[in-house]
Amino acid sequence: MAKEKQLQQLQHIENKLRKLLTHYTEVQQRLAQAQEEIKFLEGLVEEKEQQIKNFQNQENIVKIVDTIAGNPANSTELKLKLNEYIREIDKCIAYLQD
Repeated sequence: MAKEKQLQQLQHIENKLRKLLTHYTEVQQRLAQAQEEIKFLEGLVEEKEQQIKNFQNQENIVKIVDTIAGNPANSTELKLKLNEYIREIDKCIAYLQD
């Protein structure tokens, strides 16, 4: 009788252990999915931040253009300066890509 009771207890423990391992595997899978989603969302946030920076740069360019349009005497000089800045920026970008 005592051996049967011990056997039942062992089977009960084994069943609980199997359930625990199954639950652990499921949790590990959900964790992996959550980590993938976090990486995806971080990439999205980074992309949106870059878009915001680009938008702010465009806004600054519009302000400069408005200034140029307001005073035709300085427009040629400002356009030349802008072109010079753009060339410098392009050089920096090319340097950083190498």
